[in-house]
Amino acid sequence: MQSGRARTKDWVLKFEPSARRNLDPLMGWTGTTDMSGQVTLKFKTRAEAERFAKDHGLAYEIVATAPRKRISKSYAENFSADRRQSWTH
Repeated sequence: MQSGRARTKDWVLKFEPSARRNLDPLMGWTGTTDMSGQVTLKFKTRAEAERFAKDHGLAYEIVATAPRKRISKSYAENFSADRRQSWTH
C-alpha cells in the first residue's frame, strides 16, 4: 500500500475540544456534547487560515509537519543474491 500526497498542501483549522468525552458503559462508545470537534476548515494558504482565526478571535497554533523521507524499494530486491534476511516464503 502506498500513501498518496493528494490534498496535503491545504492548511487545516481544527478546534480544540471544550468538553470531556464520556464513555457509554453498555456499548463502550465515546461521546461528547461538544460539536466544534467535528468541524474542520481547510484553506489554500497559511495566510488565509491565520486571517480567519484572527477575524474570529480564535487562538491558534501552527503545527508544522515533518518532511517525508522517501524510501525507495523494488520488488526485485526480494530476490537479490546479497539479501540481508533469509527468504521465508
